[in-house]
Amino acid sequence: MLTIIPVKGIPDIESGDNLGEIIVARLKDQGEEFQNGDVTVVSQKVVSKAEGQVVNLSKVTPSPFASFVAKEAGKDPRQVEIILRETRKIIRMKAGHLITETRHGFICANAGVDASNVARGKDIVTLLPLDPDASADRIGKTIRKLTGKTVPVIVTDTFGRAWRMGQVNFAIGISGMKPIHDYRGSRDMYRHTLHVTEIAIADELASAGELVMNKSDKVPVALVRGYRFRRGNGTGKDLLRPEELDLFR
Repeated sequence: MLTIIPVKGIPDIESGDNLGEIIVARLKDQGEEFQNGDVTVVSQKVVSKAEGQVVNLSKVTPSPFASFVAKEAGKDPRQVEIILRETRKIIRMKAGHLITETRHGFICANAGVDASNVARGKDIVTLLPLDPDASADRIGKTIRKLTGKTVPVIVTDTFGRAWRMGQVNFAIGISGMKPIHDYRGSRDMYRHTLHVTEIAIADELASAGELVMNKSDKVPVALVRGYRFRRGNGTGKDLLRPEELDLFR
């Protein structure tokens, strides 16, 4: 049986907060505890807040290029300035959309710079964590220290998809598990050899967690229980398609 458990009661996170400690405490408050085999799914937004990856736009002076891009895209030039600072390469700029490659290598809207789920009226945006894999690892180590349980951690963000409507949660940081289940070389139920099938397990678990992580209900953390993952030293970068293999660029 696969179970998805929301971790409720997470307070507004501030810079310096220990997310691992908070997650363990809130889970205990709701009468639950970690079990070996659980996967912890954590929203990027609370990770970024805890790590101080926030910017006050009132202190940002946009460059002439940022002002030009902002006019073309219909965006706040100060926010565009921050987006450009977080960007390795602009992939597309059309109809108000700014799709970029972040310095981590993620292809997403606005380099992951986001004003949702931050304090209203304070001109604050969040950035992606500097190293999402390290963020996941720190949370996992804290959980293990406090509970004795070794559980993988997935840091997630919400991305759109070039060939599908709607957004889903993707894994951007991973600790304690292999993110891809490679079926190549195995046989399907009709004994056909599989040549290309690689399932992005970490992304599927990230999206499974999102089913109970309602953005308006302050549930930024979930446990996925009952899935048999492969332990290992996987990273979020394992899920990035090299540009030479990317048919959409």
